[in-house]
Amino acid sequence: MVELRHSSSSLGNRVASSPIKRDEDASPLIHDHFSPHVEDHPRHFSRDRDRSFCWQIHSFFSFSKDDPRFPQRGSRISLFVLILVAIAGLISIFSILHRLNSPYLCKKDGIILHCPRVKEKPSLWENPFSATTSWKPCAERRQGGISELPPENETSGYLFIHAEGGLNQQRIAICNAVAVAKIMNATLILPVLKQDQIWKDQTKFEDIFDVDHFIDYLKDDVRIVRDIPEWFTDKSELFTSIRRTVKNIPKYAPAQFYIDNVLPRIKEKKIMSLKPFVDRLGYDNVPPEINRLRCRVNYHALKFLPEIEEMSDLLVSRMRNRTGSPNPYMALHLRFEKGMVGLSFCDFVGTREEKARMAEYRQKEWPRRYKNGTHLWQLALQKRKEGRCPLEPGEVAVILRAMGYPKETQIYVASGQVYGGQNRMAPLRNMFPNLVTKEELASKEELAVFRKHVTSLAALDFLVCLKSDVFVMTHGGNFAKLIIGARRYMGHRQKSIKPDKGLMSKSFGDPYMGWANFVEDVVITHQTRTGLPEETFPNYDLWENPLTPCMCKA
Repeated sequence: MVELRHSSSSLGNRVASSPIKRDEDASPLIHDHFSPHVEDHPRHFSRDRDRSFCWQIHSFFSFSKDDPRFPQRGSRISLFVLILVAIAGLISIFSILHRLNSPYLCKKDGIILHCPRVKEKPSLWENPFSATTSWKPCAERRQGGISELPPENETSGYLFIHAEGGLNQQRIAICNAVAVAKIMNATLILPVLKQDQIWKDQTKFEDIFDVDHFIDYLKDDVRIVRDIPEWFTDKSELFTSIRRTVKNIPKYAPAQFYIDNVLPRIKEKKIMSLKPFVDRLGYDNVPPEINRLRCRVNYHALKFLPEIEEMSDLLVSRMRNRTGSPNPYMALHLRFEKGMVGLSFCDFVGTREEKARMAEYRQKEWPRRYKNGTHLWQLALQKRKEGRCPLEPGEVAVILRAMGYPKETQIYVASGQVYGGQNRMAPLRNMFPNLVTKEELASKEELAVFRKHVTSLAALDFLVCLKSDVFVMTHGGNFAKLIIGARRYMGHRQKSIKPDKGLMSKSFGDPYMGWANFVEDVVITHQTRTGLPEETFPNYDLWENPLTPCMCKA
């Protein structure tokens, strides 16, 4: 069976054998430093033309009236020539200024666009200051002043939800629960973090988040109570009874759906639960103030417990001082666990035995999608072409080198157990040896208190990634989009790199692409994929880009 593409470990040999480019920069696995610079030839041409113009002026004025080389009869003609030269010089200067301030062409998602010219020298560690000062966070503002909430017994009723999934999926569910309660003027019971079959974690809301801050911060928006009211004696009914449950809520439902279908049942029963409650509220079909409220919950009301914040600060400090002197660090969210690889239904480099075991795993876990497996090869090709396959550790390493990050870069890895183990991680570790996890930064004793709840460990990874100088994602998911959204909300200054996996798959699959061309493609493509301000469009994910509803023009 023909492999979909060459492995990252063989990329160096492939590039070195390229008939197009055979020089000292042929392999990313040899050199430690790369400094890709694309010269602006038109600018140098203008500069040479200006120098020529100045020489002509100097030469002209070096002749005196008494000089025999300066004919008196041709003074009028000479003056006319001087004026023409001066006009040409002014046009040249204005052309240079216009070009410096005008848009230039850049590539995004494989499309050539006009992008704002950045005058500052590009930095590996932060976005240009001039590109990040036009927006500021304003979700904490309440439009039209603070409204008085009615007494608890005068609200529409009580709303109860199970926040399912991992930490970040639960976080989104909590934000949506507050928004839905506001839409229906209902009292929200503190959400329950439901045990997930994968995570198998019994964490409660108060084990992760500061409950007092959560309730107090939102006291002028939504009425929130800590527990199910005492008058409701059969509390188990909320978890089991269909009579107390609103099911079949459509994905990304509009606000009007809750008013028409859920509010009447809450008024009738006085207390209702919603199942399931993952992505059950849209973005463009709700009032703008509801979106701002969701940002207010996400960025201001939901705070981790002080001990989690303190431990994350300690890990961040250790990352910045690993070399004995302050240095920036990169956080890498590496999504290449067995479950993610299996669920992706993509094809990856491996032995026949490894591929056979993965096929058995997929058939067991997703029998309806697997069927007999005959259609999966074409599906894998299509998904890789569309950029829907997770990046392998070796692929990430090559992309980061192409961007210019040196071998000495300090990298914090937030990841589960990588599929393929140390063999799969070897290319990344070889190219970036200063790569650590929280288990390598902290002692077993320091992490012991957090191991009681899997969600606590996820919270540590979340905060260390959030506070990094550069954040790099390798595949989609709630963790990555919440990190990118939060860093944008904090001012777009911190780089959040989102690789163009579709373009990278084409480059990795091209045996004739030289290293220099690959570097140029990577640098140009990712100029606009670093978390810069980006206008939202219909159905854009609020959690990844909170710009329009939750940020204001500076």
